[in-house]
Amino acid sequence: MTLETLKGDTNFIMSSSEDKLERLPTQREMYQALVNKDSSFEGIFIVGVKTTGIFCRPTCNARKPKPENVEYFANTKQALSLGYRPCKVCSPMKPYGEEPDWLKGLLKSVQQSSDKKFRDQDLRELGLDPVRVRRWFKKHHGMTFQAYARALRINHAFGLIQHKQKVIDVALESGFESLSGFNEAFKKLTGGVPTSKQTNVIAVTRILTPLGPMFAAATQKGICLLEFTDRRMLESQIARLSKLLNARFAPGKHKFFEQLESELTAYFNGKLQHFNVPLDIPGTEFQTQVWRELINIPYGETRSYQTQAMTIKRPEAVRAVAKANGDNRISIIIPCHRVIGKNGKLTGYGGGLWRKKRLLELEQGQSEW
Repeated sequence: MTLETLKGDTNFIMSSSEDKLERLPTQREMYQALVNKDSSFEGIFIVGVKTTGIFCRPTCNARKPKPENVEYFANTKQALSLGYRPCKVCSPMKPYGEEPDWLKGLLKSVQQSSDKKFRDQDLRELGLDPVRVRRWFKKHHGMTFQAYARALRINHAFGLIQHKQKVIDVALESGFESLSGFNEAFKKLTGGVPTSKQTNVIAVTRILTPLGPMFAAATQKGICLLEFTDRRMLESQIARLSKLLNARFAPGKHKFFEQLESELTAYFNGKLQHFNVPLDIPGTEFQTQVWRELINIPYGETRSYQTQAMTIKRPEAVRAVAKANGDNRISIIIPCHRVIGKNGKLTGYGGGLWRKKRLLELEQGQSEW
């Protein structure tokens, strides 16, 4: 197959280097993803609209163009080089999931004043529409802004309780008007009453990546959850992890988050092959054995499920190994994306097969962001 033939194949797109080609999904798949605003294709392609001269991300809310009026690119650099300009609706030059400019002031206020109670009137005084704020938080955090702020206050209060402060003092310092109100809010969040013996709150945050935002959670031992926010089984994973650790999730800061974000950035820039951030991976003896063996798969290599089963000396347990891979709660760091079918084809991946493909391409030096 000649280079010119490849250029005519809609599955191939030229990169910024004239002699390098990147394979993309078919035009039919990409157009369907655009119509459905499928977030699992974030980081996989950019679409240029010929009639307007703009380029968008797959999840853009703007009116969809006709199939014949679009062309596809592997990244924003390609679109810019052909004269397209970024869409003002979906802001493709920003990381997917990044907080919009109109909301950044409020988020900064929440972080700086963890003890403050925000009411709708407070939002209006900041020039914000409470309904708009509520919709954004429901979409990106699965809760209202007030619930988000309340969870942050609870998380802050939990840290104070761990340092032996009196519960009544913690309640007032955290912005609650009464001890009973604090007790009720704390119980809803953690499932227990606030005492200095309470130990099971898991801090959570969102981390932006080139393949879309990820949901990260940490205990005092290490990172216990790292998944793409649109993974279908995410809620089940959270429920299962809550039961295993007898804990509840609450947004907040954690000593491991900064290290995690730094290492993920280096990984996506092709500058890190081995993660050092501590992990907390509760599970059965078999699951933990499978997960630890996943970490042993060298960067840039792949193995079959059968090979993994043989490696842990359980050659008859191929299906069980595949199930344990699917139960992995820490994407990328525990690299289940490096396990493929015996025939060499990509198989199921919780974050989506296109993400699996891009991760493997990154590690094998075939792709970059």
